[in-house]
Order: sequence, then C-alpha cells, then structure tokens
Amino acid sequence: METMIINHWAVLVAAIFNLALGALWYSPALFYNAWKKENNLTDEKIKQANPVKMYVIGFLLAYLMSYNLAFFLGDSQTNWEWGLTAGFLAGFGWSAAIFSVIALFEQKSWKYILINSGYIVIYFSVIGFILGAWR
Repeated sequence: METMIINHWAVLVAAIFNLALGALWYSPALFYNAWKKENNLTDEKIKQANPVKMYVIGFLLAYLMSYNLAFFLGDSQTNWEWGLTAGFLAGFGWSAAIFSVIALFEQKSWKYILINSGYIVIYFSVIGFILGAWR
C-alpha cells in the first residue's frame, strides 16, 4: 500500500483560510448586503449572534473538511494541479450541488444560492490547491 502524504500544517492553513475567505466574501466590500437581504437578516439580528460560538464551530468544521480533502489528496502523485481540480470538483460537484438542492427545497432565491455556492466552490478549490501544492 502506498504511503499517504498529509501535511498537517497545510490542513491547518486550509482551515484558517475558511475564516479569511468568509470574512472577505461576506464583507460589505463583496456580498454582505445581498447575503443579508436574501436571508431576511437585519444588522440588529446579526448582532444578537454569538460570534465566538460561530467562529469556533466554523473553524472546527473547516478543519474537518480540510482533513477530509487531504485524505482524498494523500496520494504521492498529487500536485497543485490535481489538488485544485479535486477541490473544484468537491466544491462544485458535491458541496455546492447538495447545498443548492437543499436551498431549492427551502425556496431560497437563486441569488442566495449563487452567493453561498460561489463561496463553497472557491473555498474547496483553494484548499485543494493548498493541499496539493504544500506536500
């Protein structure tokens, strides 16, 4: 059996990237206002959330997703190109697809679906790149 290669530092960086991308993607500079509108949220409602709980759980789930993709990319022949491709396929073909199915049944708008699915595809593509490049 081949040796599986997982760079644990790359996994950690990929998980941290989740928070960084989310901060940018859902910022007023990009999609904050549209995302807020599509979710029927107000600034007051957002301020009621527990940010420590959201960031801790969000980070732990990002860490889990990063390790999961790292196991898929653990082959010794993996490089940045395959990492990027596999990340894109995982993001677009699995994660964003099932997110979209659920959102459709929840009767969410296409704008909502595209904002969140775009984030998912970019996230998985970049972490695939990170995990593939940083062997």
